Amino acid sequence: MKILKNFWICLVKLCGWKLNLPEKGSRPEFERCVFVMAPHTSALDFIIGAAYLWACCSNGRVFIAKEFFFWPLGPFLRGLGCISVDRGNSTNRLVPRAVAEFRKGGPLSVVITPEGTRKSTKKWFRGFWEIANKAGVPIVPTYVNFKTKEIGAFDTIIPTDCESDLLMVRKLYKKDMAKYPEKFIEVKELEVPSNL
Repeated sequence: MKILKNFWICLVKLCGWKLNLPEKGSRPEFERCVFVMAPHTSALDFIIGAAYLWACCSNGRVFIAKEFFFWPLGPFLRGLGCISVDRGNSTNRLVPRAVAEFRKGGPLSVVITPEGTRKSTKKWFRGFWEIANKAGVPIVPTYVNFKTKEIGAFDTIIPTDCESDLLMVRKLYKKDMAKYPEKFIEVKELEVPSNL
């Protein structure tokens, strides 16, 4: 599947996207980490974001809603390293499954969209933090910026406190990055005015 992944990367570049890749060896944590990707307002986020993951990591895995794993797309996605997730099932065991994979050792990077939906939502799921914390790996916030047509990563975060780490990650993302800005809710929109 390496040929297919390389073809995918080239196709994204041909569509005018710039992959802001780190210099070789400058970010070794990319080989064992939890990538967080936002804003997530379009299915194109996966198509474009996957190119960055596969360009950066030797064993990058993507969590995708089970609805996409129909024939003939399902076997194709599994071959690329995508993992089916039942978003409507609270017992989908996503966190323990991912932690168990990390504990096997070796290169492994997973991508999670903490919004869990392409619709407008105030809530972000904490699963990415729990996976990183329990597996003892860092969190790397990544972005797909439709305004500038760039894909890249912010500074790495070592999990320490869930609430403060989640807030730190959320503050990195702005509406104008999204394919559909009206579907993305920034942190500042959640804050209650101090005079109330």
